[in-house]
Amino acid sequence: PFPAAPNVYFPMRPYVATAGWTAPVVPGETALGAGTHLERYARLLPAVEINTSFYRIHRPGTYERWARSVPAEFRFAVKLSREITHRSRLAVSDRQLAEFLEGPRALGRKLGPLLVQLPPSFVFDAALVGRFFGQLRRLHDGPIACEPRHPSWFTSLGDRVLVDARVARVGADPAVVPEAAIPGGWPGLAYVRLHGSPVTYASPYSDDQLDRTGRLIRASEVPKEAWCVFDNTQFGAAYENARELWRRIAPATSSPA
Repeated sequence: PFPAAPNVYFPMRPYVATAGWTAPVVPGETALGAGTHLERYARLLPAVEINTSFYRIHRPGTYERWARSVPAEFRFAVKLSREITHRSRLAVSDRQLAEFLEGPRALGRKLGPLLVQLPPSFVFDAALVGRFFGQLRRLHDGPIACEPRHPSWFTSLGDRVLVDARVARVGADPAVVPEAAIPGGWPGLAYVRLHGSPVTYASPYSDDQLDRTGRLIRASEVPKEAWCVFDNTQFGAAYENARELWRRIAPATSSPA
């Protein structure tokens, strides 16, 4: 799904996830027992990316309930609200950011990266981007990943602004430009989002593509965290791809539960 490059590294223990946790019931997995969709999902994969937070604010109690229903080592990535990224286009107040963060903080130690996905029309503006991530960093010290989708972001200046704020740039498939396929920005986090190709949100990834992704993960040494999130959810391919990738790399890393 993305090319290998000498400056791309993954740790030995990655997080493999899907965008959301509604997973199909797979024959042969009835031994997982009863429970909510999330409880069953967490018995099979080590992490999930919460996308509903993009559309609405969840109460802290909702995040607390999710955290209680998964194993201790399970992690949640949380996507920022579209009010912040798409409607306000990062020109927000500290109060708006603090109100959003109140929910994810209730996950406690199970909170993974915050995901800042930007609209395809969002042109890189160094002053605006630096100011926004400076605001966010004053309120949040955990890992942050940014997924820009305009070609103007993929320059040395774009990476430098993100590095200064300790923000990783997502490596995405499909990529708007070749550089967009490679994780960049701050090297302490590698975050890959696979949306499906050739049909976005629908196409499954082949065994060969999963093998290449697995080799990249197993062969790396840094950074501190690496995430691979499958967003090809339209027909259930994300869950199957994530399960297969985790099956291939888990013996060299860890199991989800």
